Amino acid sequence: MNAMLRISGAGRLSQAKTASFSFDGKPYAGMEGDTLASALLANGVHLVGRSFKYHRPRGFLSAGAEEPNALVQIVRDDARKTPNVRATVQELYDGLTANSQNRWPSLSFDVGAVNDVASPLFSAGFYYKTFMWPKWAWKDLYEPKIRAAAGLGVSPEKPDPDHYAARYAHCEVLVLGGGAAGIAAALAAAETGVRVILADEQAEFGGSLRFESGARIDGQDGFAWAQGAIAKLKAMDNVRVLSRTTAFGYYAQNFVGLVERVSDHLKSPGRELARERLWQVRAGRVVIATGAIERHMVFANNDRPGVMLASAARTYLNHYGVAVGRNIGVYTANDSAYAAAIDLKKAGVNIAAIVDLRDNPTCPVIDEARELGIEINFGRAVVNAGGKLRVSSMTVQPKNGGGERTIPVDAILMSAGWTPSVHLFSQSRGKVAFNDETKRFVPGTYAQDCVSVGACNGTDGLDATVDEAYAAGAKAAKDAGVKAGKGAKPKVDAGESWSRGMLGAAPGAGPATTVKAFVDFQNDVTAKDIRQAVHEGMHSIEHVKRFTTNGMATDQGKTSNMHGLAIAAEELGKPIPQVGLTTFRAPYTPVTFGSIVGHARGALFDPTRRTATHGWAARQGAVFEDVGHWKRAWYFPRAGEDMHAAVNRECVTVRKVGGLFDASTLGKIEVVGPDAAKFMELLYTNPWEKLETGRCRYGIMLREDGFIYDDGVVGRLAPDRFHVTTTTGGAPRVMNHMEDYLQTEFPHLNVWLTSITEQWAVIAVQGPSARKIIEPLVEGIDMSDEAMPHMSVREGKICGVPTRLFRMSFTGERGFEVNVPADYGEAVWEALWAEGQKHGATAYGTETMHVLRAEKGYIIVGQDTDGTVTPNDAGLDWAVGKKKTDFVGIRGLTRSDLVAKGRKQLVGLKTKDPKVVLEEGAQIVADPKQPIPMKMIGHVTSSYWSENCGRSIALALVAGGRDRMGQTLYVPMPNGTIEVEVTGMVFVDEKGERLNG
Repeated sequence: MNAMLRISGAGRLSQAKTASFSFDGKPYAGMEGDTLASALLANGVHLVGRSFKYHRPRGFLSAGAEEPNALVQIVRDDARKTPNVRATVQELYDGLTANSQNRWPSLSFDVGAVNDVASPLFSAGFYYKTFMWPKWAWKDLYEPKIRAAAGLGVSPEKPDPDHYAARYAHCEVLVLGGGAAGIAAALAAAETGVRVILADEQAEFGGSLRFESGARIDGQDGFAWAQGAIAKLKAMDNVRVLSRTTAFGYYAQNFVGLVERVSDHLKSPGRELARERLWQVRAGRVVIATGAIERHMVFANNDRPGVMLASAARTYLNHYGVAVGRNIGVYTANDSAYAAAIDLKKAGVNIAAIVDLRDNPTCPVIDEARELGIEINFGRAVVNAGGKLRVSSMTVQPKNGGGERTIPVDAILMSAGWTPSVHLFSQSRGKVAFNDETKRFVPGTYAQDCVSVGACNGTDGLDATVDEAYAAGAKAAKDAGVKAGKGAKPKVDAGESWSRGMLGAAPGAGPATTVKAFVDFQNDVTAKDIRQAVHEGMHSIEHVKRFTTNGMATDQGKTSNMHGLAIAAEELGKPIPQVGLTTFRAPYTPVTFGSIVGHARGALFDPTRRTATHGWAARQGAVFEDVGHWKRAWYFPRAGEDMHAAVNRECVTVRKVGGLFDASTLGKIEVVGPDAAKFMELLYTNPWEKLETGRCRYGIMLREDGFIYDDGVVGRLAPDRFHVTTTTGGAPRVMNHMEDYLQTEFPHLNVWLTSITEQWAVIAVQGPSARKIIEPLVEGIDMSDEAMPHMSVREGKICGVPTRLFRMSFTGERGFEVNVPADYGEAVWEALWAEGQKHGATAYGTETMHVLRAEKGYIIVGQDTDGTVTPNDAGLDWAVGKKKTDFVGIRGLTRSDLVAKGRKQLVGLKTKDPKVVLEEGAQIVADPKQPIPMKMIGHVTSSYWSENCGRSIALALVAGGRDRMGQTLYVPMPNGTIEVEVTGMVFVDEKGERLNG
């Protein structure tokens, strides 16, 4: 370790606790509590990466999450290789392995640096103007090369072995940011007893108190006060304190996404520990205390390794005990850089000179710097940073022109002022306002129940910040309905406050077209690029952003946005507010896919749902298919049977004797309340008010545009209770559809909706022997045709357990659907199966169900409809109440295009060769000899071999279909054209006599 750069007596780390690590294969030593950045700086390492476009050498710019340059790959093993980790955030642990990125063959000698020499070819917007010709070259040359060069890090190729956790939380007050403002707000709210969550992205709370040596609160050093306050908050039962936790997204209704780094800082995290935890928090009020971000100075070659923000150098010194150089220059337009110079000077580091762009500013810190003997140059600019792999000098010149002076340095600290961090406020859909006096955007119009406090609100000074934050925390708690707390507001004894700084490019940043004065470090955007964008017609800041990619990197322009905006405004000759501000979007900082996905990967990526009879079906050798999230028995093959033989047998047996089918996956919703019938009248096309208790009705649900959305049988259990069934795949969306209308369009109705899909197992018993199979097991229900006609529902018991017994059919045969509590589903199925065996019944699967319903012309929404089918198109006009004056979709049905002639209508098809089974989705034409492209008049929606009919059958949507009965149409296929006859949709028992057979 280089003792010259680790300052004895400085910082807060214990020198007794060391940690070894490596960077690009070279071993180093650091201290426990270091970040990778502070440890490397302590070892004199500034060069840590190469820039994206020009491959220029890059070092550390900051000490926090705003870092655009120091992106490294952290390697634990072959499967744990994390690219693009900010070295300024990555905590050091013993054995840490880090590698630089975007360089070959090495960091110090990168072949890609030839791009810097060829930079005139890569000016702003070059990708919009090049790679246009020759046409063949895009696929074979340009695209492969561009894709190979794209990105910074390299993703691991092996599956991620870590696991990720997720939590939901609710609180009255959520405080985002753990600096002085955030802590003060949390204290005020917590002392009232309300639930409080305080989150901060750093490992230790304190925010800028980590580096502000002049702050004192309640008689203590500012950072020490912060640690004491955090300990107090952690001891409160109503407070949750989350360190290493970034608020990355602010969504609707005060819903905030947080990601907590649980084990990235540990040498050997146990397998029981998650790597990260996603917190999804719903808050009564959000207090945003995210501080401000220091801006860099825009001048020639300001990206040299060793050129960094003044606050970063101060953090490395005062918190980590590391000097970023031995002979340091300072370039500023703001007072805060003086504090950094003073702290470094007092720590024994030479300050070569302070260059201040301002003319004769006055401030106590300037006086103190003079007293320490630091050279100060007012009204001057740094017009160039010398060096290559490390800054070696700064060239100084009067800002209005004149002689130049070169000052040898090994680091340059810079500060152009501070930008309020309004990212989360902007994500909340709040509108920022430009303060013309301070030249910064601050929160303006609020869209959600939140409040910004401290530096992110444009509040200057520690005293004013604490006052504002404490009042905001107390008010948030009071508005939650509690009395004021008894705690005392923290007393600020001393603090630091900075003047306003500057925006845009400094002298020496152009307007020459060759000067590289960087605005956006990560995307290599310079001041001349911004000017070029304006000259080429980009007058909106959003257009400038996309033309130059300023602010489009992973840091979202945290340090660059305001500079780019100011340069564009200057070129356009407009005030900054007229040019606008780009939109800040989630995530605030990059979030791993792992934390978002959580447990939803591998076998849990697509959750598998199983019915109560799944185990029985598996033991019977059933073949399963995926239907939505459900595993459903597809068919039940016997020895020697393939799928077709099994389905043929099942179809014939059901129609001759009977069969059992698991229909549990159908969606089931209870609609309950005094206004239940009125609600049903509005959601379905059918009339419901006069439906008698104990009777059922087939219902159609439409969208507003008049197209079929879902269907199902609805039973009325009581005057105020309906049992609604939906399609299997439609269950969640129908529930959402109902809730949406109930809450937004019909809130006056006294109705409750409950999803009961998983509460009831459903066993369909179909066929001529259906009643004989069920009747011996049923208690308290008269199942005679007179007492329980078709489309009835009764409540009673079966096998001693409660049942809702529906008499209904999806096969056209006498049928019942037995609803029992899911816990008893398998037992009741086995009892029914035993009875069925006495009559020769069979178990059948979804394929047989499809064939049987198609034989009767029963539609399946989503298969025989495609989102553009009306009830009339499907032949279901009879299900639309003719006297109804209102229901969802009633206006849509009257649209001219929905009642026009020639619409596609659902019809039956029979192939001229009965042995030919059409392909579902096959297109239909009227004239097979017409030139290609042919005019398609429809398509096949359902097609099967029907053993009961002894031939193939099909359903199809055909233009003007019902007017084409008996016509011959054609289905062109690769192996020839198939002739079909248009028929009715019912192929078995056209009169419906078998329903009572």
